[in-house]
Amino acid sequence: MFEKFTLPALRRSTFREPASVTYPSFGDAAPADSSPSFGDPAPADSYASSAVNPAEPETTSEPLREPRHRADPVRNRRSLSGMRRSFALGCAVAIVGASAFGAVAASAGDGTTTVASARDAGASASETVDPAEAAAVDELVSVIDSHDGPTITSGLSVAEVPFTGGTQVTVTGEELDQVASVTVAGVPAAIVALDASQVTFAVPAVAENALGSVEVRFADVAGESVDVEAPGASVAAGASVPTALTTELPGIVHASTQSVPHALTLAYTTNPAIDAQVGYVLTYWSGYNTAQYTVLSGVDCANFVSQSLIARGWAMDGEWYYDAGTGAMGGAWGSSTAFRDYVLAHPERATELDDSQRSLVKVGDIAQFDWDSSGDRDHTAVVTRVEHTESGTKVWVGGHTKDADFWDVDEALATGGGSVTYFSLT
Repeated sequence: MFEKFTLPALRRSTFREPASVTYPSFGDAAPADSSPSFGDPAPADSYASSAVNPAEPETTSEPLREPRHRADPVRNRRSLSGMRRSFALGCAVAIVGASAFGAVAASAGDGTTTVASARDAGASASETVDPAEAAAVDELVSVIDSHDGPTITSGLSVAEVPFTGGTQVTVTGEELDQVASVTVAGVPAAIVALDASQVTFAVPAVAENALGSVEVRFADVAGESVDVEAPGASVAAGASVPTALTTELPGIVHASTQSVPHALTLAYTTNPAIDAQVGYVLTYWSGYNTAQYTVLSGVDCANFVSQSLIARGWAMDGEWYYDAGTGAMGGAWGSSTAFRDYVLAHPERATELDDSQRSLVKVGDIAQFDWDSSGDRDHTAVVTRVEHTESGTKVWVGGHTKDADFWDVDEALATGGGSVTYFSLT
Protein backbone atom coordinates (compact mmCIF):
# COMPACT_ATOMS: atom_id res chain seq x y z
CA MET A 1 0.00 0.00 0.00
CA PHE A 2 1.24 3.45 -0.94
CA GLU A 3 2.10 5.60 2.03
CA LYS A 4 2.45 9.36 1.92
CA PHE A 5 5.94 10.39 2.99
CA THR A 6 6.76 9.18 6.49
CA LEU A 7 9.19 11.75 7.86
CA PRO A 8 11.35 11.47 10.96
CA ALA A 9 10.02 13.28 14.01
CA LEU A 10 12.89 15.73 13.74
CA ARG A 11 11.58 16.96 10.40
CA ARG A 12 7.85 16.94 10.89
CA SER A 13 7.57 20.39 12.39
CA THR A 14 9.44 22.07 9.53
CA PHE A 15 8.30 20.01 6.55
CA ARG A 16 6.55 21.92 3.82
CA GLU A 17 4.78 19.83 1.17
CA PRO A 18 5.79 20.72 -2.42
CA ALA A 19 2.92 22.24 -4.30
CA SER A 20 3.82 20.47 -7.58
CA VAL A 21 3.55 16.88 -6.36
CA THR A 22 0.64 14.73 -7.57
CA TYR A 23 0.03 11.35 -6.12
CA PRO A 24 -0.93 8.34 -8.28
CA SER A 25 -4.34 6.82 -8.01
CA PHE A 26 -4.25 3.48 -6.26
CA GLY A 27 -6.50 1.91 -8.86
CA ASP A 28 -4.78 3.16 -12.00
CA ALA A 29 -1.45 2.22 -13.43
CA ALA A 30 1.07 4.95 -13.37
CA PRO A 31 2.08 6.26 -16.78
CA ALA A 32 5.50 5.13 -17.84
CA ASP A 33 6.79 8.65 -18.03
CA SER A 34 5.33 9.92 -14.77
CA SER A 35 5.31 8.18 -11.39
CA PRO A 36 7.67 5.26 -10.89
CA SER A 37 6.71 1.76 -9.98
CA PHE A 38 6.58 1.14 -6.28
CA GLY A 39 9.32 -1.46 -6.61
CA ASP A 40 11.60 0.63 -8.82
CA PRO A 41 14.04 3.26 -7.65
CA ALA A 42 12.66 6.74 -7.84
CA PRO A 43 14.07 8.91 -10.60
CA ALA A 44 16.14 11.87 -9.53
CA ASP A 45 13.57 14.36 -10.87
CA SER A 46 10.51 12.69 -9.33
CA TYR A 47 8.65 13.61 -6.20
CA ALA A 48 10.84 11.19 -4.24
CA SER A 49 13.67 13.70 -4.56
CA SER A 50 11.85 15.93 -2.06
CA ALA A 51 12.23 13.40 0.73
CA VAL A 52 14.83 14.35 3.30
CA ASN A 53 17.58 12.07 4.46
CA PRO A 54 17.40 11.95 8.30
CA ALA A 55 21.14 11.68 8.44
CA GLU A 56 21.52 15.04 6.75
CA PRO A 57 19.36 17.57 8.64
CA GLU A 58 18.52 20.69 6.73
CA THR A 59 20.26 23.86 7.83
CA THR A 60 19.33 27.47 7.26
CA SER A 61 21.46 30.57 7.08
CA GLU A 62 19.42 32.32 9.78
CA PRO A 63 17.79 30.75 12.83
CA LEU A 64 14.05 30.91 13.14
CA ARG A 65 12.85 33.83 15.26
CA GLU A 66 9.75 34.03 17.32
CA PRO A 67 7.88 37.33 17.37
CA ARG A 68 9.07 39.47 20.28
CA HIS A 69 6.45 39.85 22.94
CA ARG A 70 5.53 43.46 23.69
CA ALA A 71 6.48 42.96 27.33
CA ASP A 72 9.97 41.67 26.50
CA PRO A 73 12.83 44.09 27.41
CA VAL A 74 13.51 46.81 24.88
CA ARG A 75 17.19 47.25 24.19
CA ASN A 76 17.26 51.07 24.46
CA ARG A 77 15.14 51.45 27.56
CA ARG A 78 16.99 52.26 30.74
CA SER A 79 16.70 49.71 33.49
CA LEU A 80 13.94 50.55 35.93
CA SER A 81 15.01 51.33 39.49
CA GLY A 82 13.31 52.94 42.43
CA MET A 83 9.95 52.55 44.06
CA ARG A 84 7.95 54.59 41.54
CA ARG A 85 9.23 52.78 38.45
CA SER A 86 8.88 49.34 40.07
CA PHE A 87 5.34 50.20 41.07
CA ALA A 88 4.39 51.27 37.54
CA LEU A 89 5.99 48.21 35.96
CA GLY A 90 4.22 46.00 38.50
CA CYS A 91 0.90 47.53 37.55
CA ALA A 92 1.58 46.89 33.87
CA VAL A 93 2.49 43.26 34.56
CA ALA A 94 -0.65 42.86 36.67
CA ILE A 95 -2.81 44.05 33.77
CA VAL A 96 -1.11 41.77 31.23
CA GLY A 97 -1.15 38.87 33.66
CA ALA A 98 -4.84 39.36 34.39
CA SER A 99 -5.62 39.35 30.68
CA ALA A 100 -3.60 36.17 30.17
CA PHE A 101 -5.42 34.51 33.05
CA GLY A 102 -8.72 35.52 31.49
CA ALA A 103 -7.74 33.88 28.19
CA VAL A 104 -6.81 30.60 29.91
CA ALA A 105 -9.95 30.67 32.03
CA ALA A 106 -12.09 31.17 28.92
CA SER A 107 -10.72 28.03 27.30
CA ALA A 108 -11.26 26.09 30.52
CA GLY A 109 -14.88 27.20 30.49
CA ASP A 110 -15.39 25.31 27.24
CA GLY A 111 -14.79 22.05 29.04
CA THR A 112 -11.18 21.65 27.93
CA THR A 113 -8.10 21.56 30.07
CA THR A 114 -5.39 24.00 28.96
CA VAL A 115 -1.83 23.83 30.18
CA ALA A 116 0.07 26.90 29.02
CA SER A 117 3.62 27.92 29.53
CA ALA A 118 4.58 31.41 30.60
CA ARG A 119 5.29 32.21 26.95
CA ASP A 120 1.85 30.96 25.90
CA ALA A 121 0.23 33.09 28.61
CA GLY A 122 2.20 36.13 27.45
CA ALA A 123 1.15 35.53 23.85
CA SER A 124 -2.49 35.28 24.89
CA ALA A 125 -2.18 38.48 26.87
CA SER A 126 -0.69 40.32 23.90
CA GLU A 127 -3.70 39.30 21.83
CA THR A 128 -6.35 40.14 24.43
CA VAL A 129 -5.08 43.42 25.97
CA ASP A 130 -6.59 46.51 24.39
CA PRO A 131 -3.82 48.00 22.16
CA ALA A 132 -4.61 51.54 23.33
CA GLU A 133 -4.45 50.46 26.95
CA ALA A 134 -1.20 48.59 26.33
CA ALA A 135 0.31 51.69 24.72
CA ALA A 136 -0.77 53.77 27.72
CA VAL A 137 0.98 51.34 30.07
CA ASP A 138 4.15 51.60 28.00
CA GLU A 139 3.88 55.40 28.09
CA LEU A 140 3.42 55.37 31.86
CA VAL A 141 6.51 53.21 32.38
CA SER A 142 8.50 55.37 29.95
CA VAL A 143 7.45 58.63 31.63
CA ILE A 144 8.27 57.40 35.11
CA ASP A 145 11.54 55.90 33.91
CA SER A 146 12.56 59.28 32.51
CA HIS A 147 12.29 60.83 35.97
CA ASP A 148 15.28 59.03 37.39
CA GLY A 149 17.26 60.91 40.05
CA PRO A 150 16.28 63.26 42.90
CA THR A 151 12.61 64.19 43.09
CA ILE A 152 10.75 66.49 45.50
CA THR A 153 7.33 65.15 46.42
CA SER A 154 6.19 67.72 48.99
CA GLY A 155 5.59 71.43 49.15
CA LEU A 156 7.68 73.83 51.23
CA SER A 157 7.21 73.39 54.98
CA VAL A 158 6.82 77.19 55.28
CA ALA A 159 4.87 79.24 52.75
CA GLU A 160 5.72 82.74 54.00
CA VAL A 161 8.96 84.05 55.52
CA PRO A 162 10.11 87.48 56.73
CA PHE A 163 12.30 89.42 54.32
CA THR A 164 14.99 89.47 57.02
CA GLY A 165 15.89 85.89 56.12
CA GLY A 166 17.16 83.02 58.24
CA THR A 167 13.94 81.00 58.34
CA GLN A 168 14.58 77.28 57.88
CA VAL A 169 12.43 75.54 55.25
CA THR A 170 12.18 71.79 54.58
CA VAL A 171 11.07 69.65 51.61
CA THR A 172 10.81 65.86 51.36
CA GLY A 173 11.21 63.46 48.46
CA GLU A 174 13.42 60.73 47.01
CA GLU A 175 17.18 60.59 46.45
CA LEU A 176 17.49 64.13 47.81
CA ASP A 177 21.04 63.44 48.96
CA GLN A 178 21.91 64.25 45.34
CA VAL A 179 20.76 67.88 45.77
CA ALA A 180 23.79 70.18 45.53
CA SER A 181 22.27 73.66 45.67
CA VAL A 182 19.14 75.64 46.51
CA THR A 183 18.32 79.11 45.23
CA VAL A 184 15.58 81.50 46.30
CA ALA A 185 14.78 84.15 43.71
CA GLY A 186 18.12 83.25 42.13
CA VAL A 187 20.02 83.85 45.39
CA PRO A 188 21.93 80.86 46.87
CA ALA A 189 20.41 79.52 50.09
CA ALA A 190 22.48 77.68 52.70
CA ILE A 191 21.67 73.96 52.98
CA VAL A 192 21.33 73.22 56.70
CA ALA A 193 20.54 69.48 56.62
CA LEU A 194 20.49 66.90 53.83
CA ASP A 195 19.68 63.21 53.46
CA ALA A 196 17.99 60.92 50.94
CA SER A 197 14.46 61.88 51.99
CA GLN A 198 14.75 65.49 53.17
CA VAL A 199 16.44 68.83 52.50
CA THR A 200 16.41 71.79 54.91
CA PHE A 201 17.72 75.20 53.85
CA ALA A 202 17.92 78.68 55.37
CA VAL A 203 16.10 81.41 53.43
CA PRO A 204 18.40 84.29 52.40
CA ALA A 205 17.52 87.84 53.36
CA VAL A 206 16.28 90.32 50.78
CA ALA A 207 15.71 94.07 50.69
CA GLU A 208 12.53 95.30 52.34
CA ASN A 209 11.18 96.45 48.98
CA ALA A 210 11.58 92.94 47.47
CA LEU A 211 8.43 91.46 48.99
CA GLY A 212 6.14 88.96 47.30
CA SER A 213 6.34 85.47 45.77
CA VAL A 214 9.64 84.13 44.47
CA GLU A 215 10.77 80.82 43.00
CA VAL A 216 12.69 78.21 44.97
CA ARG A 217 14.77 75.89 42.81
CA PHE A 218 16.84 72.83 43.60
CA ALA A 219 19.72 71.50 41.47
CA ASP A 220 21.91 68.39 41.47
CA VAL A 221 25.69 68.24 41.21
CA ALA A 222 25.45 68.56 37.42
CA GLY A 223 23.46 71.77 37.75
CA GLU A 224 20.28 70.13 36.45
CA SER A 225 17.00 71.23 38.04
CA VAL A 226 15.47 68.69 40.41
CA ASP A 227 12.00 67.49 39.44
CA VAL A 228 9.20 68.71 41.70
CA GLU A 229 6.00 66.71 41.93
CA ALA A 230 2.83 68.12 43.46
CA PRO A 231 1.71 66.26 46.60
CA GLY A 232 -0.21 63.15 45.53
CA ALA A 233 1.05 63.12 41.95
CA SER A 234 2.88 60.02 40.80
CA VAL A 235 3.70 60.83 37.18
CA ALA A 236 4.74 63.88 35.20
CA ALA A 237 2.32 66.59 34.13
CA GLY A 238 0.26 65.71 31.07
CA ALA A 239 0.66 61.95 31.50
CA SER A 240 -2.29 59.82 32.50
CA VAL A 241 -2.71 56.48 34.20
CA PRO A 242 -4.40 53.84 31.97
CA THR A 243 -8.02 53.05 32.80
CA ALA A 244 -7.07 49.53 33.86
CA LEU A 245 -4.80 50.93 36.58
CA THR A 246 -7.66 52.77 38.20
CA THR A 247 -10.45 50.28 37.55
CA GLU A 248 -8.72 46.93 37.97
CA LEU A 249 -6.37 48.07 40.74
CA PRO A 250 -8.47 50.13 43.20
CA GLY A 251 -6.80 52.79 45.30
CA ILE A 252 -4.42 54.11 42.66
CA VAL A 253 -4.87 57.83 42.12
CA HIS A 254 -5.57 58.89 38.56
CA ALA A 255 -2.77 61.35 37.90
CA SER A 256 -4.11 63.07 34.81
CA THR A 257 -5.58 65.80 37.01
CA GLN A 258 -2.41 66.33 39.03
CA SER A 259 -0.17 69.25 38.14
CA VAL A 260 3.59 69.06 38.43
CA PRO A 261 5.21 72.49 38.78
CA HIS A 262 8.83 72.99 37.78
CA ALA A 263 9.55 75.08 40.87
CA LEU A 264 8.11 75.88 44.28
CA THR A 265 7.20 79.40 45.38
CA LEU A 266 7.89 81.20 48.63
CA ALA A 267 6.42 84.52 49.73
CA TYR A 268 8.58 87.17 51.39
CA THR A 269 6.60 89.21 53.89
CA THR A 270 7.29 91.83 56.52
CA ASN A 271 7.58 90.93 60.21
CA PRO A 272 6.28 93.85 62.28
CA ALA A 273 8.35 92.93 65.35
CA ILE A 274 11.64 92.62 63.45
CA ASP A 275 10.81 95.68 61.35
CA ALA A 276 10.34 97.71 64.52
CA GLN A 277 13.57 96.44 66.11
CA VAL A 278 15.81 96.99 63.09
CA GLY A 279 14.05 100.29 62.38
CA TYR A 280 14.94 101.46 65.88
CA VAL A 281 18.62 100.55 65.35
CA LEU A 282 18.81 102.31 61.99
CA THR A 283 17.12 105.38 63.44
CA TYR A 284 19.23 105.79 66.61
CA TRP A 285 22.62 104.19 65.83
CA SER A 286 24.21 107.64 65.43
CA GLY A 287 21.68 109.98 67.07
CA TYR A 288 21.05 108.55 70.55
CA ASN A 289 17.51 108.39 71.94
CA THR A 290 18.29 110.42 75.06
CA ALA A 291 14.65 111.45 75.45
CA GLN A 292 13.77 107.95 76.65
CA TYR A 293 16.97 106.26 77.78
CA THR A 294 20.15 106.94 79.72
CA VAL A 295 23.41 106.76 77.79
CA LEU A 296 26.28 104.74 79.27
CA SER A 297 29.28 106.60 77.94
CA GLY A 298 31.83 104.33 76.26
CA VAL A 299 29.91 101.13 77.12
CA ASP A 300 26.45 101.75 75.71
CA CYS A 301 26.29 98.70 73.40
CA ALA A 302 24.20 96.34 75.58
CA ASN A 303 21.99 99.22 76.73
CA PHE A 304 21.22 100.09 73.09
CA VAL A 305 20.53 96.45 72.14
CA SER A 306 18.09 96.17 75.06
CA GLN A 307 16.29 99.29 73.81
CA SER A 308 15.88 97.66 70.38
CA LEU A 309 14.42 94.53 72.00
CA ILE A 310 11.78 96.66 73.74
CA ALA A 311 10.90 98.00 70.26
CA ARG A 312 10.69 94.38 69.10
CA GLY A 313 8.15 93.60 71.81
CA TRP A 314 10.13 91.99 74.61
CA ALA A 315 8.70 92.44 78.10
CA MET A 316 10.87 93.43 81.06
CA ASP A 317 11.26 91.21 84.11
CA GLY A 318 13.14 91.28 87.42
CA GLU A 319 16.54 90.67 85.78
CA TRP A 320 16.22 92.50 82.50
CA TYR A 321 14.65 95.92 83.05
CA TYR A 322 15.07 99.71 82.83
CA ASP A 323 13.40 102.32 85.03
CA ALA A 324 12.78 105.45 82.94
CA GLY A 325 12.04 107.50 86.06
CA THR A 326 15.32 106.84 87.85
CA GLY A 327 17.52 105.57 85.04
CA ALA A 328 18.16 102.39 87.02
CA MET A 329 18.69 99.17 85.02
CA GLY A 330 19.26 95.49 85.70
CA GLY A 331 22.67 93.96 85.07
CA ALA A 332 21.32 91.96 82.09
CA TRP A 333 20.08 95.22 80.52
CA GLY A 334 23.37 97.10 80.44
CA SER A 335 26.16 94.46 80.59
CA SER A 336 27.15 92.26 77.63
CA THR A 337 28.29 89.33 79.79
CA ALA A 338 25.25 89.57 82.08
CA PHE A 339 22.98 89.75 79.01
CA ARG A 340 24.59 86.53 77.70
CA ASP A 341 23.97 84.74 81.01
CA TYR A 342 20.39 85.99 81.10
CA VAL A 343 19.54 84.75 77.60
CA LEU A 344 21.21 81.38 78.22
CA ALA A 345 18.91 81.00 81.22
CA HIS A 346 15.88 81.80 79.03
CA PRO A 347 16.03 79.49 75.99
CA GLU A 348 12.43 80.37 75.19
CA ARG A 349 13.77 83.74 74.03
CA ALA A 350 16.83 82.75 72.03
CA THR A 351 19.21 79.97 71.01
CA GLU A 352 22.99 80.42 71.06
CA LEU A 353 24.94 79.84 67.83
CA ASP A 354 28.68 79.84 67.21
CA ASP A 355 30.27 81.30 64.09
CA SER A 356 30.31 77.90 62.33
CA GLN A 357 26.50 78.13 62.38
CA ARG A 358 26.48 81.52 60.71
CA SER A 359 24.17 80.28 57.96
CA LEU A 360 21.38 80.11 60.56
CA VAL A 361 21.73 83.74 61.62
CA LYS A 362 18.92 86.09 60.58
CA VAL A 363 18.23 89.80 60.71
CA GLY A 364 17.23 90.91 64.21
CA ASP A 365 19.44 88.34 65.98
CA ILE A 366 22.07 89.43 68.51
CA ALA A 367 25.83 89.23 67.87
CA GLN A 368 28.37 89.27 70.74
CA PHE A 369 32.14 89.66 70.46
CA ASP A 370 34.92 88.48 72.77
CA TRP A 371 37.87 90.61 71.63
CA ASP A 372 40.50 89.11 73.94
CA SER A 373 39.22 85.51 74.06
CA SER A 374 38.78 85.80 77.83
CA GLY A 375 35.34 84.16 77.85
CA ASP A 376 33.55 87.39 78.74
CA ARG A 377 31.50 89.33 76.19
CA ASP A 378 33.03 92.68 75.26
CA HIS A 379 30.58 94.01 72.68
CA THR A 380 26.92 93.41 71.75
CA ALA A 381 25.13 94.45 68.52
CA VAL A 382 22.02 93.75 66.44
CA VAL A 383 22.23 91.89 63.13
CA THR A 384 20.99 94.34 60.48
CA ARG A 385 21.81 92.43 57.30
CA VAL A 386 22.49 88.82 56.24
CA GLU A 387 23.60 87.68 52.79
CA HIS A 388 24.06 84.07 51.67
CA THR A 389 26.55 83.56 48.85
CA GLU A 390 28.30 80.62 47.21
CA SER A 391 31.39 81.36 49.32
CA GLY A 392 29.44 81.51 52.60
CA THR A 393 27.22 83.74 54.72
CA LYS A 394 27.98 87.42 55.31
CA VAL A 395 26.64 89.21 58.40
CA TRP A 396 26.46 92.91 59.22
CA VAL A 397 25.57 94.44 62.60
CA GLY A 398 24.49 97.82 63.95
CA GLY A 399 24.85 99.36 67.41
CA HIS A 400 26.45 101.82 69.81
CA THR A 401 29.97 102.36 71.18
CA LYS A 402 31.17 101.21 67.78
CA ASP A 403 28.45 103.37 66.26
CA ALA A 404 27.38 101.62 63.08
CA ASP A 405 24.38 100.67 61.02
CA PHE A 406 26.05 97.98 58.84
CA TRP A 407 29.37 96.79 60.28
CA ASP A 408 30.80 93.71 58.54
CA VAL A 409 31.39 91.00 61.16
CA ASP A 410 34.42 89.67 59.29
CA GLU A 411 35.96 93.15 59.26
CA ALA A 412 35.22 93.50 62.97
CA LEU A 413 37.04 90.24 63.73
CA ALA A 414 39.94 91.20 61.46
CA THR A 415 40.47 94.49 63.31
CA GLY A 416 39.47 93.51 66.84
CA GLY A 417 40.48 89.85 66.96
CA GLY A 418 38.79 87.33 69.19
CA SER A 419 35.56 85.54 68.29
CA VAL A 420 31.87 86.10 67.70
CA THR A 421 28.78 84.24 68.86
CA TYR A 422 25.11 84.84 68.10
CA PHE A 423 21.72 84.51 69.73
CA SER A 424 19.01 83.45 67.29
CA LEU A 425 15.85 85.09 68.61
CA THR A 426 12.52 83.27 68.61
